[in-house]
This record gives sequence, structure tokens and C-alpha cells, in this order.
Amino acid sequence: MGGAPCPPEILRKLKTDMNMKEISVVYGTTENSPATFVGFPLDNDELRMNTVGCIMPHTEAKVVDPVTGSIVPVGASGELLIRGSCVMLDYWEDEAKTKEAIGKDRWYRTGDIASLNSRGYCAIEGRIKDLIIRGGENIYPAEVEQFLFTHPKVKEVQVVGVRDERLGEQVCACITLKDGQSCTPEEIQSFCKGQISHFKIPYYVMFVDSFLLTASGKIKKMTLKENMEKQLGLQ
Repeated sequence: MGGAPCPPEILRKLKTDMNMKEISVVYGTTENSPATFVGFPLDNDELRMNTVGCIMPHTEAKVVDPVTGSIVPVGASGELLIRGSCVMLDYWEDEAKTKEAIGKDRWYRTGDIASLNSRGYCAIEGRIKDLIIRGGENIYPAEVEQFLFTHPKVKEVQVVGVRDERLGEQVCACITLKDGQSCTPEEIQSFCKGQISHFKIPYYVMFVDSFLLTASGKIKKMTLKENMEKQLGLQ
């Protein structure tokens, strides 16, 4: 499996339903050749389900404030940067994009929000470009998606931010249901109450048949966002 974070609920099912007890999570990007973090087969379930393991040999990682570039405290969230021989030289014939991604000191900006614990294990929390800002509150879609995956009727879920005149953005959950299941937006919202922060509860719940994918199998989130705004009459 690849192309996006794997929700803990899916990993649990792989372990129990498919007997994949020694599965390891790997994190990386094409620009980093590609793996930079990997879990250990003997890690406990907490680390295996909720982190991408530790930094690979001969590779450096740090988490910084996306605005100031300063390293954040252990456990705090920020943008994950990678440095090492694994980092590509450049984007082919695209100097501007290369300078945007790789600094003069050769640190590569992943564009991912992450945190590092005191043992060096990394937790990926979402993409900076996917961040939803609702009334000044920062919401990472991956966190909401991972929770909604635990609903027994949910097959797949994607969370996007859609326009809102008063708050700037609202949380919109796009859900495909398991075969033979039916559900209502109110049922999903009730499932969230008391389990996640109130401002992270989806304001809109949309049921879809499938998601548009890129050639590499990644969900087209920007297209999904635009389609939801059209359906909701927000454009």
C-alpha cells in the first residue's frame, strides 16, 4: 500500500484479518529516493499503528515551524525536513521549484506536518496544503479521517475544507460506505461528538460512490474540494 498515510484502523485489520503481524510502516517521498523513516518489526502496536518509525541510517530529520524555520520542541508539530545523500539533486530543468523545495543547506522541505517523540519516532499528521483553518483553529484532515475510519459503516473517507463566509472554512467529510450499508450525516456527526474536538466534527457530510485518482493512485483532493463546493452551492 502506498501514496498516502495508512490509517491505524486499516493496520489493525491487516494484523487481525490477514494475519500480517510483522507489517512495518515506511515513510518517504520520491524526492528522497524514497524511504526516510521505517518502523521495526518488533515495535509495540502503539508505535506501529501511530508512527512511521525512526529515521534511516545516514539521514537527518528535523521538525520546524513552517513560518519561522525554527526547530520546534520534542513532541510539537511542524514541517518535517530531511537531509542526506538520499535527497535528490534537483527537479529536472526547474530551478524555481528546486529552490522552493531544497534550501542552500540541502534540507528538503517535505510539505508534511509531523512530530518527533523523545525516542525519535515520527508521527505524520497531514499535508500543509491540506490544512483547514476554521475560525482560527487549525485542523489536519488526516486526524479526522483516521477517526472516521473507525465507524463500522465507513469504507473510505476524505476530509477537505470548503468555503464558509463567517469562519473561512468548514470541515467537509466525503464518505464511501461499505456494501449494503446506509447512513445519514447526522449519524456520522453523532459518532464524532465527545470523541474529537467539537470544531473538528464535519459540518458537512457527503456520501460519494468513489474518488477521482491520479495516475499514481492518489486521491485528487483539490478536485474533490472543488466538486463539494459546487454541490453545496458555495462557489
